[in-house]
Amino acid sequence: MARRSIHGLLALAAGLPLAAGCGPASETRELSLAHFLPADHVLTDGMFTPLSQKLEELSGGRLTVRQFPAGALNSSAPAQYSILLGGVADIALVIPAYTADVFPKTDLIAYPGICKTAAECTEAMRRASSVLESEYEAKVLGLWANDAPVLLTRDTPVRTLEDMRGLKIRVSTRSAIPFIEALGASAVMQPGTVVHQSLTTGVIDGVAMSPSGIVAFQLQEPTDYLTTWLPASGLPFVLLMNQGVYDALSPEEQGWIDEAADAALSLAGAASYARAGAEGLRMAREAGVEFIDLPESEKRRFEEAIATVREAGLARRVGDMTVAEVIRLFDPAR
Repeated sequence: MARRSIHGLLALAAGLPLAAGCGPASETRELSLAHFLPADHVLTDGMFTPLSQKLEELSGGRLTVRQFPAGALNSSAPAQYSILLGGVADIALVIPAYTADVFPKTDLIAYPGICKTAAECTEAMRRASSVLESEYEAKVLGLWANDAPVLLTRDTPVRTLEDMRGLKIRVSTRSAIPFIEALGASAVMQPGTVVHQSLTTGVIDGVAMSPSGIVAFQLQEPTDYLTTWLPASGLPFVLLMNQGVYDALSPEEQGWIDEAADAALSLAGAASYARAGAEGLRMAREAGVEFIDLPESEKRRFEEAIATVREAGLARRVGDMTVAEVIRLFDPAR
């Protein structure tokens, strides 16, 4: 049975007496929202708190959201979808790239050549939302992306394709690995929480990450160089609600959820990451990081280096579709 609120579980765990045969003590429902990000992350003020405020306003205080940040319910980023399905949280932030085999269509927004800004990538995902949402055994509240990655390096400035050769680069999704390797580097996946230390100690030579990650992980500290362009697109994010919890709500309550989680919520997620990205670039400049803008001729060399891998990947099947078919949904003009 779906939980009415997290307080109900806490009450049972503590052995508090409940009157047999009585209805709920209050008509108020409190939904738990779990994520692994710090409490002061840009999404808190940009997305999570406005969602809570709008629900409270629409419901007259009868439907509220309590946030559990910083991994309070589970600190593992890849486990957030599991805790949602298991009923540990009513709402959870999920990064599909961390379990790309489960959400292969959503992960394709990161495919090279699709989009560059958080707004562009989010709009592309919204165009394909009917297909992407079918990957989730949950109610999709928001679907958005951040800006395309930049390349942060410690000792080696990347000004040409040859400078990539032999570098160990941390990537955010497995789907980026063949493209980084086609550029001559070695690609590794690591949790964002260890990237600062790995870059500081030389375990990795660089990080391919959206500029918003500079703020989240203070990457201006171990970084000496920032190459402002890579042949890649943004990283996807999803805010999900446990389907059983949603289905157990009254039609009126479901209406409040639907109205609060409209297109504006996804766009707010994109805007939050755009602001954080601008802040990250500002922090890097102020820290003395050297910015490297590749000339168009060099960008073409990078694109040519990945062209064979990119073309071959278009025929790969993701469920009942090919990669090319999903990408066409992102941009019907393709």
